[in-house]
Amino acid sequence: MSKTFNISGLHVGLDHPPIIIAEMSGNHNQSLERALQLVDAAAEAGAHILKLQTYTADTMTLNLSHGEFFLENKNMLWSGSSLYDIYQEAHTPWEWHAPIFARCKEKGILAFSTAFDTTSVEFLESLGVPAYKIASFENIDLPLIKKAASTGKPLIISTGMADELEIQEAVTAAKSAGCKHLVLLKCTSTYPADPKNSNIRAISTLQEKFGTQVGLSDHTMGIGVAVASIAFGATVIEKHFCLSRSEGGIDSAFSLEPSELTLLVQETERAWLSLGTNSLELAPDAESRKYRRSVYIVKDLTKGSTLTRENIRTIRPGLGLKPKHFESVLGKKLLIDAKIGTPLELWMIEDCD
Repeated sequence: MSKTFNISGLHVGLDHPPIIIAEMSGNHNQSLERALQLVDAAAEAGAHILKLQTYTADTMTLNLSHGEFFLENKNMLWSGSSLYDIYQEAHTPWEWHAPIFARCKEKGILAFSTAFDTTSVEFLESLGVPAYKIASFENIDLPLIKKAASTGKPLIISTGMADELEIQEAVTAAKSAGCKHLVLLKCTSTYPADPKNSNIRAISTLQEKFGTQVGLSDHTMGIGVAVASIAFGATVIEKHFCLSRSEGGIDSAFSLEPSELTLLVQETERAWLSLGTNSLELAPDAESRKYRRSVYIVKDLTKGSTLTRENIRTIRPGLGLKPKHFESVLGKKLLIDAKIGTPLELWMIEDCD
């Protein structure tokens, strides 16, 4: 596992709370005002980073509406649209980036973006972004990965759709171009994703095979999968985010609303805090041990009384003999007078030194 590193002061590593990235994507609905409202809501929810996507329809595909350039599969979220029209609707105008980043700075939240081609890397460099994201669909674009890695900034790569060889090629390309701080995100590239296909156990596998920080880019509904991923070592969580699913948005169907994003931040940190160590030593609240069961005298007894099931019992609290001694002291003689409510100890019993 690679060592902890930081992105503009945010520590990424197993010894620190998980970093939560709120993905705006195209949920601004082509309104800069709405985009700025999304920044405000993400910051208020406690997200650490707001992320954009930097492309245009023309840098993504061709303006064609037939064949493979048109989505006809009715099971797909964006069925009935051309690729060009989808990207035209979803893209964040490049002239919006500066005001959005400025609003993030004002609200105390980091901002960076997913670069989709070399021109977007060059543009984002002019804005001084602190890191780069490579999307699942672009993780086989090794020239793009090298271009982003050559900036020397941390790189986050989603692994959706990539097999092990392709992941290795992406990691090798990033490192060969100078990337020193790399995060791989386990990702299932369906929209929305079914939790049954999330396979978050593979987070541990990615850590072992590639020696990087590993997180989760999660397209499932809700926060359950993301919270569970913390137990497998996720250090970065990325979730799409909108103001309201009912108001629509290109990715709103699988995006969190502000109240859910707040819960994501809170519950992933709670999950991280709960990890602790793998030690079986007592927890710091072991003071409660004194309220476990132990053997007590439950009737007033005089010296010489025989201990029976009627005059001693295992009850709470735990100041007497442990319950494991109960059977062995039955039939023994009491060496002292004892009142009801006296915790039984070995020195009180004949032949039990």
